[in-house]
Amino acid sequence: MENYALFPVFWYGILHAFGPDHLSAIADFSIGKSKKKTMTITAMFAIGHGVALFVFAKVLDSYNISEDILSYGDTISASVIILMGIYLLFMVYSDRVQIKKHTHKGKEHIHVWFGKEHEHDSRDISSAFTIGILMGIGGVRGMLVTLGMLKSGTIDLLMVVAFVVGVMLVFLGFGTFILYINKNLLNSKKSLKRVFTTAGIISVVVGTNMILG
Repeated sequence: MENYALFPVFWYGILHAFGPDHLSAIADFSIGKSKKKTMTITAMFAIGHGVALFVFAKVLDSYNISEDILSYGDTISASVIILMGIYLLFMVYSDRVQIKKHTHKGKEHIHVWFGKEHEHDSRDISSAFTIGILMGIGGVRGMLVTLGMLKSGTIDLLMVVAFVVGVMLVFLGFGTFILYINKNLLNSKKSLKRVFTTAGIISVVVGTNMILG
């Protein structure tokens, strides 16, 4: 594939990433996380989303799937966002959102977790990758249009990389905004619950609007 043909894929990745459903997912996963974990989560979401979207687009394009069936991808993506929002709201109103501050080597650290006990694990990272894959189904129709613009049904590694880079640029930028919220707004359990409640409501509204629209 000629290198100039990668630009539409890269640009589509940027435009695709600005979808409110994607930004809602990033926010839901990144609120209250450290800088390293926030950046890792956004990167894993972008990789899972990009690879899955290209694979599904290739499969569906090969089999000439109808628009009616493709619309189910949007429903799946919207359902994921709604469930994430409901989960956050449940955690807030069942008092399972916790925050703890401590000072380490002269720097204040904030730990946020769900449940009664504080546990360190990597489930957020693997979950972000999985959610990225699931939500990749919702962007298949747009990717098929992009492939049509390129006049090629061939999906190679460079196309996947170009798309993922475009998506990741937006996600990392939004992740930086979430870091600002983590640092400046999460000062107490009350403020934490307020932020999670807002994120949960936005996720439910965005997902519901996707289904009704």
